[in-house]
Amino acid sequence: MKHHGEYKVVGGKLVVVDLESVNGVIANASVNGDFFLEPDEALEDLNAALEGLPTEASHGTIRDAVNANLREGAVMFGFDADAVARAVRRSLGHATKWEDHQWEILGPQIIPVAEQVALDEVLTRQIAKGERKPTIRFWDWDESAVVIGSFQSLRNEVDMEQAKHHGIKVVRRISGGGAMFMEAGNCITYSLYAPDSLVDGMSFADSYPFLDDWVMQALESVGIKAHYKPLNDIATPSGKIGGAAQKRLANGALLHHVTMSYDIDAQKMVQVLRIGREKISDKGITSAVKRVDPLKSQTSQNRSQLISTMMDTFAKRTGATRAQLDEQTRKAAQDLAESKFDTEGWTARVP
Repeated sequence: MKHHGEYKVVGGKLVVVDLESVNGVIANASVNGDFFLEPDEALEDLNAALEGLPTEASHGTIRDAVNANLREGAVMFGFDADAVARAVRRSLGHATKWEDHQWEILGPQIIPVAEQVALDEVLTRQIAKGERKPTIRFWDWDESAVVIGSFQSLRNEVDMEQAKHHGIKVVRRISGGGAMFMEAGNCITYSLYAPDSLVDGMSFADSYPFLDDWVMQALESVGIKAHYKPLNDIATPSGKIGGAAQKRLANGALLHHVTMSYDIDAQKMVQVLRIGREKISDKGITSAVKRVDPLKSQTSQNRSQLISTMMDTFAKRTGATRAQLDEQTRKAAQDLAESKFDTEGWTARVP
């Protein structure tokens, strides 16, 4: 049986693999694309490395075979052994690309923040069970909140007296990463729920820019030049605009979410977030305020328009269609928020 797979390296070149599967092994493999490779003969090394590998070979096995078979002194430009392995896995159906899925878009809906993070868990588990199409969901809320990472210490990250003083709710999410200062109307947040085949073989570091490449295009279309700063910060030449976090479930589903500052009360942020003080303790509070440069200062679009631009860009990129959050899912999230995310036991689970 003949197979064809492609992988476009973020910021790099396209890698294409054509191969056949014969009795459970790879045969007649051909690696091609718009990459650069020296010397020319090294292309034979890539093809030979794939010959005879099991069609069920893991990403790591394929990558290691390519590296081991590449002649000494060979140089790959715009791609690497990981990219070859991803193209191979895609050709065999073990890894998927955006277009392999039927995506749905859930537009902004005002929902309490504790319920928002509960929805993240509910929807991700639905993906794992095959009960939901891959989905992107845009948040909206009408309260001020700090959302902390799953493993962060509550007292080390948040000044609870200041949070109470400013009427800010503190919620803990299921993904790792840092605290996000999220006032109503000032942030753009979205969550992506997908099978983990979409990031097959990718490290967390590789998957962040891959999963958000579409939003970089959306921002660029309105004049904002955004990029990733490893591991999970999103920035422009003017400063940080947001950050991302992930959770990968053992049963095969991925949660990836991003919060960007459209506008921000930076003075209030550094009063409430302790980490905001410590990260810049040698530079002073004035520098802390300058660390974040919100989107509002970089585009003429208002928040609603920018969210629409993002949804339209995602739809064009993936073929996604609009959908509505069903009542059963909403009720499951409400129940989970009440029993978990809105409880002191969960919020202070890492004191």
